[in-house]
Amino acid sequence: MGRLIFIILIIVLVYWLFKSYRRNLPKQEEPAKTQDMVSCAQCGINLPKSESLFVDGKYYCSAAHSRGQADK
Repeated sequence: MGRLIFIILIIVLVYWLFKSYRRNLPKQEEPAKTQDMVSCAQCGINLPKSESLFVDGKYYCSAAHSRGQADK
């Protein structure tokens, strides 16, 4: 019976030490937020929605493409 109590105390001690160690580790940064991607109506390139131009119900990668001109 004494061995059983000793083994249980060792398990509890190891668990407590492990939990204490993990608490002191530096926090991991959260992964970057994902963004919605859109495709340019002129050239088809994919770009984040926040960087695109929305003109006449379509997304464009540049002002030149929104006017219907090709970038040269």
